[in-house]
Amino acid sequence: MMKKKSLALLCSLMLCAGLLAGCGNNAASTSSASPSGAALSGTVSTNGSTSMEKVIGALNETFMYNHSGVTVTYDPTGSGTGITAVAEGRADIGLASRDLKDDEKATLTQTVLAKDGIAIIVNTQNPVSDLSLEQITELFTGVISNWSQVGGADAQVVLIGREAGSGTRDGFESITETKDSCQYKQELNSTGGVIEAVKNNPDAIGYASLASVNDSVKTLTVGGVTPTAGTVKDGTYKIQRDFILATRTGETLSDAAQAYFDFITSADATDIITAAGAVPVA
Repeated sequence: MMKKKSLALLCSLMLCAGLLAGCGNNAASTSSASPSGAALSGTVSTNGSTSMEKVIGALNETFMYNHSGVTVTYDPTGSGTGITAVAEGRADIGLASRDLKDDEKATLTQTVLAKDGIAIIVNTQNPVSDLSLEQITELFTGVISNWSQVGGADAQVVLIGREAGSGTRDGFESITETKDSCQYKQELNSTGGVIEAVKNNPDAIGYASLASVNDSVKTLTVGGVTPTAGTVKDGTYKIQRDFILATRTGETLSDAAQAYFDFITSADATDIITAAGAVPVA
């Protein structure tokens, strides 16, 4: 009788052990099934182009929503400063609205995030609606100095541009072949600054990222082509450039920074980039 009781007790203990093991396996399974990225934490620092503010802001918002343990910072200092920051290790990812130069490529790797049109903008009161690429070149170099020469009012043209080191300025001057010859009245250090200056001066003309332009200024067609995502993508709008991500060559990003980089360059980011006014390349 005692043997039967001992055997029954042993079986009961084995059954309990099996149940506990099963519970342990279920707990492990539940843990491994946590949403992807739940364990990510830390800070990802980005620095650079002010033209990319709208695009980067939208991407950052989505990424941080999906990864609540990660904070992504964006310091809109301009393309040149952003490239320097990543090269010196003060940022994880540099943001530039121009291609890297040969000397920068010695230590940095560039990845194209998107394409962006450079819009030619005037005050909303300006009757001019279209300019050829040649006329734009002549306006910014001072060959054309009065709006009446291109169908506008009898008024002196006021040229607004970006500061030296700006990716937008570099792109605009490269495409229009006006490097070192633009006769700027004002050189401003942000896309928003250019838009604001043109908005407040009826005789002004400037250039700004298509992704950042709003209804406070008038966007001109160039050679009859309206700057849109479609015309930038098919190449018919000629004044365009790349949005670049710069990272240190041969250096591994943190887990959080790599996850962020992978997300913004993936097809999952396409709709976000499009909604922000740029043209995705993924």
